[in-house]
Amino acid sequence: MQLGRIALLLITAAMPAAAGVTDTTLDNGLRVIVKEDHRAPVVVSQLWYKAGSMDEHNGATGVAHVLEHMMFKGTGKVPDGQFSKRIAAAGGRENAFTNRDATVYFQQLQKDRLPLSFELEADRMADLQLKEEAFAKEIQVVMEERRLRTEDNPHAVVYEQLMSVAFQAHPYRRPVIGWMDDLQNMRAQDARDWYQRWYAPNNATLVVAGDVDPQEVIALARKEYGRLANKPLPVRKPQDEPPQRGEKRIVVKAPAKQPYVLMIYRAPGLDDADKDVMPWAMQVLAGVLNGNDSARLDKRLVKEQRIAVEAGASYDGISRGPGLFYLDGTPSEGKSAAELEKALRAEIRRIQHAGVSEEELNRVKAQVIAGDVYQRDSVFYQAMQLGELATLGLPLDLLEKRVDKLKAVTADQVRAAARLLTDDRLSVAVLDPLPISASARKPSMEVKHAR
Repeated sequence: MQLGRIALLLITAAMPAAAGVTDTTLDNGLRVIVKEDHRAPVVVSQLWYKAGSMDEHNGATGVAHVLEHMMFKGTGKVPDGQFSKRIAAAGGRENAFTNRDATVYFQQLQKDRLPLSFELEADRMADLQLKEEAFAKEIQVVMEERRLRTEDNPHAVVYEQLMSVAFQAHPYRRPVIGWMDDLQNMRAQDARDWYQRWYAPNNATLVVAGDVDPQEVIALARKEYGRLANKPLPVRKPQDEPPQRGEKRIVVKAPAKQPYVLMIYRAPGLDDADKDVMPWAMQVLAGVLNGNDSARLDKRLVKEQRIAVEAGASYDGISRGPGLFYLDGTPSEGKSAAELEKALRAEIRRIQHAGVSEEELNRVKAQVIAGDVYQRDSVFYQAMQLGELATLGLPLDLLEKRVDKLKAVTADQVRAAARLLTDDRLSVAVLDPLPISASARKPSMEVKHAR
């Protein structure tokens, strides 16, 4: 990989953060994380901006995602559409995504084409041309994306509605894609303001994983990104959610074939990587309930009792916001949403009262750990995990320690995690299906990208 002569004296504080990982911060505040993986001559480059939907305010929801779309609409040097074409011409793949915590842009290429990725990405970090005509077209694409992925998807409608109720004050209550009214009234200036506010090297983390030399990557990052000026960033005020004062419940009416139940519990999140235990126990608890044919929900509710067509559980506790534990399911023909909810609650109570056996615990931990290790076998997901940890302010060596954390979870801790899932922490949404019109709305345009 020819990245030019390495000037070691110019590299800022490069030091190993974990096995095979180099963690550096350039003078302008850009954090550069490099993970070596020499199994194939490929490289993944991800640029993480700490600016997601939780940083938005009422009246401009969805702007983080809208700007993600606009980042492909050209700079002074690279015309509209050329970013993707140049990556494709180099044999690479690229895309982007926005979530509640961050906005991420990524490319996967042959290792000798990494300079192209850095050149293009650094260019649009500083010189995006947010033109009125391009914005007017792209906002229509975003609104169509909202229609297709949320308004025409009854489960997505239920999730969006329940999140808006489960949270009273925290910005997680707002949808990442934005409320339709905000999108309809959004202007190009809203996107410009967001870009000027958050898109700066000192609010970004560059993660590179693959068949690379860390010092060469850092030198290239200094060449392309190091010349960009940092910016004063807005003060991020705490946005703690007030304590929940009892169960919350809503009924959502939408065209659908079957009822659906979604339950969200407020749960502990990972704050202290060294001391916190419950987040790992929650992850194992989710594995006890869901994830394979022998997991409790599938075995008991789907196969034995035949109350549900499908039922699942998951835990989301590594984030900038509060932790959440989810249960959901679709009742079988002839069964009601109320019967399924009762059965889901019963499975939680069984663990609260009787716990889990050592045999079941060991089997589930092996499955959860295998999934974690398997994910790390992908160069792309190695970069994803490092970018996530960096954006959340967690230590990078947690990438390796998390297996030991999961191994250390005890049956008593899983039972204690289940006991935190109380009605006073619970929000429930039930989908009341409406008839599906024979003339269902067809999309007015094709949404090509997962942006």
